[in-house]
Amino acid sequence: MNVVLGCILAYVLAQLAIAAWFARRVRSETDYLLAGRSLGPWLGTFSVFATWYGAETCIGAAGEAYASGVSGVLADPFGYTLGMVAFGLFFAAGLWRRRLITLADLFRARWGGGVERLAALIMIPSSVMWAAAQIRAFGQILASVSEVGLLMAITLAALVVILYTAIGGMWADAVTDLVQGLVLIAGIVVLFGVFVALGGMAQLAAQPIARLDPVHGRSTLDTLETLAIPIFSTIAAQELASRALSMRGARLAARATVGAGALYLLLGLLPMMVGLGAGAFIGPDRESEQVLSLFAQQYLPMPLYILFLGALVSAILSTLSGALLVAGSLFAHNVVAPLFPRLPENGRVRLDRAAVVLFGVLAYAIALASDSIYALVQESSALGTAGILVLLVFGLWLPRVGGRPSAYAALIVGTLGYLIGAHVLELEAPYLLSLGLALAAYLVAVPVSGQPRTGPVGDHPD
Repeated sequence: MNVVLGCILAYVLAQLAIAAWFARRVRSETDYLLAGRSLGPWLGTFSVFATWYGAETCIGAAGEAYASGVSGVLADPFGYTLGMVAFGLFFAAGLWRRRLITLADLFRARWGGGVERLAALIMIPSSVMWAAAQIRAFGQILASVSEVGLLMAITLAALVVILYTAIGGMWADAVTDLVQGLVLIAGIVVLFGVFVALGGMAQLAAQPIARLDPVHGRSTLDTLETLAIPIFSTIAAQELASRALSMRGARLAARATVGAGALYLLLGLLPMMVGLGAGAFIGPDRESEQVLSLFAQQYLPMPLYILFLGALVSAILSTLSGALLVAGSLFAHNVVAPLFPRLPENGRVRLDRAAVVLFGVLAYAIALASDSIYALVQESSALGTAGILVLLVFGLWLPRVGGRPSAYAALIVGTLGYLIGAHVLELEAPYLLSLGLALAAYLVAVPVSGQPRTGPVGDHPD
């Protein structure tokens, strides 16, 4: 085993040790899924930032900038930053005040248990595909620093992170997010510093105008679609909502999310710029998803290269654990637990952990079958979120408009609209179409919806 691989494994084992330590704090489902709603400013901000700053931000965005210029990175970091800030400004505080565990809890209180379960089932595939992207990225890193094949590397990556997430839940996730966030910042800043020292800014200044044009080669409709997916899917993401719901108060939830968005943009621009100017250092026509790693391998001394790999691993671990925790919570808390209303708290926690393992294995299978990190993330962002966004807006802001038929119509029509538009008709803007269809379906069903349902928000009653 070489030194680099040994350092990565030691770092990962340290995260496992932290997860095991903080697992002792888990005494209830709220502890496991929301860290007892007790995250302060530092843990809250870094938890949001580290969860969102994943493999696609480092590896994927750098590769897209290398291949296509600035027009290739409209979604990440720019679109996701706008989505995080919008969620913090307009949604975080309102959701926190309702004492939810998941977004599906809001839908249960507003439209009933059937809508809750359907919404949860629609949201789960998005989280699983996002997790699959991180597993694949982790496997590529392990494979690149050792003679372990990609299959074995992806298998090892999946095993480690499934165990890591299932043990500690949100408590361990939040604490390791702080550690991983600090390592991530250090590694990315060091990489960018070396890029600048080698003359990277001059290479950026010498780029053709077309490569710096954010809409080069894109139609207006394609540009709107590219931005709409990260912005609206971020607002409707349970991963982001769970972080806001884990904080100590409503105002903190809003401020920490906005602050994390600003940090995300600042740190997201650095690998993008390295990818944009990397052609002068590693040559043209390289595999886009290997651009950042190739640059680091060639130009960083060994200690800094290990720090950079630690940053990549940190980005992946934090995002992957968050996605698996969300998929498990939606399935266990909103789909299975309502069938067993007398299930005790320790039983709920065991169910949550089992669901995390289940979806971790599924994400591993998807990672093996895929060939693009960036494509996986984009698909996970678009799938099913149109209807979720419509329900979120009406559930928070327009509580007296529409009943169950409207909710079912928005979820079903929005999801089918995207799947058909993207994979059957291959339209240019299937996500925008799905948003419009979900909103139209909700409003059309209002006359037959009757009186909106009102009920308790929060945990399922025993």
